[in-house]
Amino acid sequence: MPTSDATPADLRTLRVASVQFEAAAANKEANFAKIEAFAGKAANQDVRLVVFPECCITGYWFIRNLSLEQLGQLAESIPDGPSTQRLIRLARQYGISIGAGLVEVSESGEFYNSYVVALPDGTVHCHRKLQAFEHTAIRSGTEYTVFDLPDGFRVGVLICYDCNLIENVRITALRGAEILLAPHQTGAVRSKNPNLMGIIDRQLWDNRHADSETIEKEFRSDKGRGWLMRWLPSRAHDNGIFLIFSNGVGVDDDEIRTGNAMILDPYGRVITETWKADDAMVIADLDAGLMADATGRSWIRARRPELYTPLTVPTGMERDTREMKFEE
Repeated sequence: MPTSDATPADLRTLRVASVQFEAAAANKEANFAKIEAFAGKAANQDVRLVVFPECCITGYWFIRNLSLEQLGQLAESIPDGPSTQRLIRLARQYGISIGAGLVEVSESGEFYNSYVVALPDGTVHCHRKLQAFEHTAIRSGTEYTVFDLPDGFRVGVLICYDCNLIENVRITALRGAEILLAPHQTGAVRSKNPNLMGIIDRQLWDNRHADSETIEKEFRSDKGRGWLMRWLPSRAHDNGIFLIFSNGVGVDDDEIRTGNAMILDPYGRVITETWKADDAMVIADLDAGLMADATGRSWIRARRPELYTPLTVPTGMERDTREMKFEE
């Protein structure tokens, strides 16, 4: 019989979940209670990977106003700190992979906005935000984070602002990532630029149970989903990867996060999403077969690296992420 040169179909699948929840500032116990509850619900629905938001263990936006002493009291070591150890126990308990964010203090005393992914066998992977700005003492990470899940998929992690830079996503894809974990704290961000998001009235959130339609309309607007849809789909499509967007929702110090948890396929299409004004979880089955002919993967194969040296040469326009963020 003649042999076939056809590439075998990629039959891998993975059930994943993206969670949005309102984190309490500096209340790790309350935040972990939510993480544990959602992890249990995910496991009961045969989810293999559950993604929680950036800094959801510690709380987020209030960090910028902490003293150095207060920041030190909030931060934990990784992997030996209590929160990472608790994530490890939770991953082992349910036999699933779990990702969540917190403020890290390194052995040398440096602070990072970090994201921990605990695997069922007790293995831990940590990503330090590359474009950090949350506090003058929080440093930016210097390494990309890409690793294999026990379920046969390769994943990368980029935290919030990391995803804004197309170079970060492309490098993560070039390192073999098939799924991008994108934990955020965004939406309804205060800005001097009338073309960027803008705040949501706190009263709309407080009145969400009596009038969910008004606040959810804001969440779907350019303050939330509308803004995300300008660039999230392109990050997935242009690199031929799945993208799991997890976000805070509700009160985050003096801003309102818009949630909009969603999962996108390698064509940049939304598989599932929510704009619920509350803690919520969305679940999707990722079909690896979609990646084979994804446009972005074809474009990666068409790259001409010899032309791209200018990408590594400073232009003089580069600026510190924190400096830029607080000028917006």
